[in-house]
Amino acid sequence: MEMGGGLVALLRNRRIVGSGGVQNHGLLLSRFLGSSRSLETLAFEEVRSPSTSSSDKPDRTAFILHGLLGSGRNWRSFSRNLASTLSGSPSAPGWRMVLIDLRNHGKSAEIESLRPPHNMVNAAQDLADLVYSQGWDWPDVVIGHSMGGKIALQFAESCARGNYGVSASLPKQLWVLDSVAGEVNKDTKGDVEKVLETLQGLPSSFPSRKWVVDHMMELGFSKSLSEWIGSNLKKSGEQQTWAFNLEGAVEMFESYREKSYWSLLEHPPEGLEIAMVRAENSDRWEPDAVKRLESLAAREGDESLGKVSLHVLPNAGHWVHVDNPKGLLEIIAPKIMP
Repeated sequence: MEMGGGLVALLRNRRIVGSGGVQNHGLLLSRFLGSSRSLETLAFEEVRSPSTSSSDKPDRTAFILHGLLGSGRNWRSFSRNLASTLSGSPSAPGWRMVLIDLRNHGKSAEIESLRPPHNMVNAAQDLADLVYSQGWDWPDVVIGHSMGGKIALQFAESCARGNYGVSASLPKQLWVLDSVAGEVNKDTKGDVEKVLETLQGLPSSFPSRKWVVDHMMELGFSKSLSEWIGSNLKKSGEQQTWAFNLEGAVEMFESYREKSYWSLLEHPPEGLEIAMVRAENSDRWEPDAVKRLESLAAREGDESLGKVSLHVLPNAGHWVHVDNPKGLLEIIAPKIMP
């Protein structure tokens, strides 16, 4: 059977387990750089339910995939709150949230073995490689924002096709957060395009985070968005530099705009629920795409197919975890798999 690229063919019969972990506000937060000397996979963090220790095998696992120019740490607060909410009763399953730094982003930007082409297929393949390298069970839920949402769709599609091997298991749920399923018009000039264009015109290093935030605000970006952009810096000597590989991230964004997953939404594999979340004030959505999603969500059940659901997050633009994290939690927590 076709195994795809990456580490899968090498690692499907190997078990390489990371270790570590520190107590943090009642939740276990661990930083790993998934690697085995010569084989490196994506960097990630773990956030666990209070009832689940670092040595316990969790009952449920969710992968959290950030959007363009972000990193796993952008989702720490939300993941802690989600894990706490889901562990509200003694009989509740123990959850592990795996906050992943996608290729070209966060700590994964430092991993030279994550080579081009930087596209949705290879970014999803990285997730499969991570599962094999860590010896984990396959994730029950994948939550992806923006570009991360399309990577989640690609992961499910490749998994259903058998690209990750016979031992791979399809997630039971995808949560796709303000990510348009189809191709994105290249003439679109939304917030994301404006941010990329601006960053490409900036120097590669800066005197301080405050300088970046102030500069972005002077250019007309909102305070919350400017602060979020400023949070994706790292110290380099006396200067600050981006915590992402901008050139690789731009290549990933081009792939994000070109890929369409309408076929997956129209024919979701049996046992899979795809929950699409549209931010009320997002500039991402064309009316035709919204109508198409509404039609799919209203479709009567077919036992041979999975299902699609549609949710609207009020009072939020594209950066859902910044604009309305409480509202997002209220949508996801009651509906996430029991």
